[in-house]
Amino acid sequence: MQQSGPGSLLLFSGKGQMEVKYRISTGSVSRTSFCFLCFFILASVQRLYSQTGQGTTIDKIVARVDNQIVLKSEVELGCLQARQQNTDIPASMLRCKVFEQLLVNKMMLAKADIDSVTVDDQMVDDQLDRRMSYMIQAIGSKEKLEAYYKKSIDQFKAELKKEVRDQMLVQKVQESISKNVKVTPSEVKKFFNDIPKDSLPFFSTEVEVGQIVMFAQVSRAKKQEAKQKLEDLKKRIQAGVDFEFLAKAYSQDPGSAKDGGNLGYWGKGAMVPEYEAAAMKLEPMQLSDIIESPFGFHLIQLLEKRGNEYNSRHILIKPEAGEEELTLLFQKLDSIRTALKNDSLNFEKAVSKFSEDKETKQSGGFFSDPQTGVNRIPTENLDPGIFFTIDTLKPGDYTKTLPYKTQDGKKGGRFLYFKSKILPHEANLKQDYPKIQSAALEKKKAESIKNWFKKTKSEVFISRDKEFADCDILKEEDF
Repeated sequence: MQQSGPGSLLLFSGKGQMEVKYRISTGSVSRTSFCFLCFFILASVQRLYSQTGQGTTIDKIVARVDNQIVLKSEVELGCLQARQQNTDIPASMLRCKVFEQLLVNKMMLAKADIDSVTVDDQMVDDQLDRRMSYMIQAIGSKEKLEAYYKKSIDQFKAELKKEVRDQMLVQKVQESISKNVKVTPSEVKKFFNDIPKDSLPFFSTEVEVGQIVMFAQVSRAKKQEAKQKLEDLKKRIQAGVDFEFLAKAYSQDPGSAKDGGNLGYWGKGAMVPEYEAAAMKLEPMQLSDIIESPFGFHLIQLLEKRGNEYNSRHILIKPEAGEEELTLLFQKLDSIRTALKNDSLNFEKAVSKFSEDKETKQSGGFFSDPQTGVNRIPTENLDPGIFFTIDTLKPGDYTKTLPYKTQDGKKGGRFLYFKSKILPHEANLKQDYPKIQSAALEKKKAESIKNWFKKTKSEVFISRDKEFADCDILKEEDF
């Protein structure tokens, strides 16, 4: 399945109105979320196709592009993904379009082989580690994942490594084809004007909401108290007390405490640098010094090393800010809020200087719609807590300073800025230019890839199964 650029799922050649409506309605999908979702579904679908209850293989090759093959399971996976995004497409059209995209992907892989395009092994391993981490988190634990697929994590990674490498190669070739593609304002306008009026999407109420988040400083005394607690636990372990018993009793890491602090195998770059550096220096069963990371203080025990992977367990103690520190923090946030309300400070500059939330800081302090990447969020996609907080405000207002706590328990404060509210409306260039521009750009990138396919397809051998004989993707007029 191909992604045309950083986010749009390319299902059509640009001739169909449904593609235009889909792209403007949903915008660009987060590449990270998209890849993780595809990866998880891919593994599940391939598992279903690989064996029946009697162990008989039911998958088959439905196309070849030089040495690259398209499997029936890949087509079915693509149809499943596409159907989740759009339920209006006729099944036969959808199947052919998915088949087309897979052929384009295989063409890119074939050309990558011919032109000696490669991706670094370490980058492949890092990407695979991140995706495995996501799958473990999604299913609940490493053990649950292994039980579900009836294979070890190592076997799973070995089987999926080629899939990850191929995805990265396709992305690299695709980016090289469309990297210089841009759209002018006149092209955006033409793209929009070419959409039939009865096909224009209708947008619900959207809002622009920003925040400034700050965290209370933990006192030196509180930090020392946490370190001393871990030093005492370390002495008890050295005296013979079971590590897992103490981790279950004292560790403040909710994800691993119930498992005796065990984190399982992780590759390079998966953990925060402070933790990884300390763990990799240890010998099996050796205890670390007390180390500090953004999550708190850790006592680490290495269980095993295996190449670039390591298996460890830890006890985490998180020192918390006291009431005095929180009071001082609220006073500082209140002063920033007052300066903003008096127009003596610009919101974006205040975010850059003061806010400690990394995600919203990158977008000038504003929340972004995960589907479009745009700062305007449909109210139905807004966090319910934020929705009800701003519900009584007028555009331009600020909330009072509110308590704020991260998922890992870090205490702080924040206030919200309700910048604007866009009422329900039919798509138009004035209010929706960023979305329309993104859709126009993705369409142009898709056209550049199709032009590349047209020029390149004679350089490779292409064949297909009779099951897809009715698909017109090999006809010259399609390209």
